[in-house]
Amino acid sequence: MSKPTSYQRLPHAQDCDCSVCWSRREMAKPARSQSIPCAQCRPASAVPKRTLQMGRVGGIWKPLLSEWKVEPTFICEKHTRPDRPPKYWSVVLDTGRPTPYVPIHEPFELVG
Repeated sequence: MSKPTSYQRLPHAQDCDCSVCWSRREMAKPARSQSIPCAQCRPASAVPKRTLQMGRVGGIWKPLLSEWKVEPTFICEKHTRPDRPPKYWSVVLDTGRPTPYVPIHEPFELVG
């Protein structure tokens, strides 16, 4: 059984509108941030404070051991995420306690 030529993994046209090409274009776009950080918010950073040990690496002197100053991330209260994710569903009807499943080992007959 031969496959049609459209299924032989031929390259797509430049202006192809199929789902694969559309997804590839969307994934190439930079991600939009949910909120723009304010002046109070800052990312984490680490900068070397002083060099403790130097060594020759490939004929060039480079720091081998340094003391670092680390600034932790700070996010203001406005941009802090909540502890729990939002509730996506709610109880429509609460019928009380669930009835437990009791397996029946002996056959029975309905009376009535």
